[in-house]
Amino acid sequence: MLDDDLKQQLAAYLERVKEPFELVATLGSDDKSKEMRELLELIASLSDKITLRTDGQDARVPSFALQKPGSTARLRFAAIPLGHEFTSLVLALLWTGGHPPKVEDDVLAQAKALDAKLDFEVYMSLSCHNCPDVVQALSLLAIVNPGVTTTVIDGGMFQKEVEEREIMGVPAVYEGGKMFHSGRTSLEEILRKVDTGAARRDAAKFSAKAPYEVLIVGGGPAGAAAAIYAARKGIRTGVVAERFGGQVNDTMEIANYPGVPETDGPHYAAALEQHVRNYDVDIMNAQRVAELVPAAQPGGYVTVKLDNGGELKSRTVILATGARWRNVNVPGEQEYKTKGVAYCPHCDGPLFKGKDVAVIGGGNSGVEAAIDLAGVVRHVTVLEFLPEMKADAVLIKKLKSLPNVAIHTNAQTTEITGDAGKVNGLAFKRRDSGEDVTVPLEGVFVQIGLVPNTEWLGTTVERSRFGEIVIDARGATNVPGVFAAGDCTTVPYKQIVVAAGAGSTAALSAFDYLIRTPAPAAASQEEAVAA
Repeated sequence: MLDDDLKQQLAAYLERVKEPFELVATLGSDDKSKEMRELLELIASLSDKITLRTDGQDARVPSFALQKPGSTARLRFAAIPLGHEFTSLVLALLWTGGHPPKVEDDVLAQAKALDAKLDFEVYMSLSCHNCPDVVQALSLLAIVNPGVTTTVIDGGMFQKEVEEREIMGVPAVYEGGKMFHSGRTSLEEILRKVDTGAARRDAAKFSAKAPYEVLIVGGGPAGAAAAIYAARKGIRTGVVAERFGGQVNDTMEIANYPGVPETDGPHYAAALEQHVRNYDVDIMNAQRVAELVPAAQPGGYVTVKLDNGGELKSRTVILATGARWRNVNVPGEQEYKTKGVAYCPHCDGPLFKGKDVAVIGGGNSGVEAAIDLAGVVRHVTVLEFLPEMKADAVLIKKLKSLPNVAIHTNAQTTEITGDAGKVNGLAFKRRDSGEDVTVPLEGVFVQIGLVPNTEWLGTTVERSRFGEIVIDARGATNVPGVFAAGDCTTVPYKQIVVAAGAGSTAALSAFDYLIRTPAPAAASQEEAVAA
């Protein structure tokens, strides 16, 4: 089940277990139960502080719980957590055994102090690279808070449950038997959702912070690079981000970053955050920005208002809010989102095993998605709006070689249809002939490019007709003291390496602005008092 290298790594990790606990398994005679028993016996053999019991009475078979002797189970896996979830398993073992989590002190304190009775069920797939963050957040919450229980469920093992709940996208989180969240999320975001007083406390805490010299909005490659370059100048630097790593978290493979032959998005995003944390940077994660207020005069304080009502002030601001997947904007898309309409083939593809699906988009993302899905689903229909596919020739050649793929160019998607709350088909028009075509299927993956996350700026900062922030060669916007970088700007190529370089440029430009534009004494004093 685990090769020798993984066994050695697991043994090394388990040396950090400080407190004894039990693995309580509920097993049957099926193959999955045998696999689970083998894994749990291996874990127990690698630590004298971990004991295996096989007298569990859980309704889901197979499953196992992690619990302290004499206590009730609060964390359970109805899964064999390998693949992308192996790290989740290791962390659950370490945290249950008393090893401290790498979580901000105030976030951990909030998790422990949460006064609520919560029963979470999180459905995941072992091939989903978005799922581990959610699994780990809810696992930690159950371990540190006695009022919380979490059950991690492999949708592939418990397909009947998935079908009954009509789950067509993972991660899918239920609380108290009701849908709580779909898609990637973090511990901070979960706490913000269940802790009703968190927003008010955060607003007061952020508004009380001293002004920054450089404040970066966004934590993707551009924002992280800007933070590193600014912090290395020895100036007060802050980062406010909705999700550190940004869209990189949703990228499965990164093989074109110089010096990094191959990695994946979640690992790269984690490395970005760790690199920034190596410096004296104030990171404010899981926060959404609402408004930008320019300084009253050059050199004064720019104000960034947050959704929670808090305000942050800084002499310079770098906008690095990135972009998100573009919607196809046809009837049925919003109605059937997570009910057959999906945007991540790596995450949700396994849920469509043996079914017919479509991919909208003939660029590299669309073709790569279709190739990936073709190995899992029964049939893939690819729709490209233009007369020719836009993907790289090598990808198109690979796609055309697959026997279970149909390609339609000059195809305009007109509707995603459904019945009983889930997708049952897709309609498109042949642009050359005007013919209307309907394809019966159960899943639609939208892969048609990006939209910049800039709507919140309104008319404060000049934007292009596509919503991109207009910048010059130095990353400066039309607002004094405000710079921008990455996929949210008019930079022509939306690539990680380009975004990182642009973030560095913006930080250097912000520093240059600071040393050349001294703060007006009167304005500085007045704004500092207001801050």
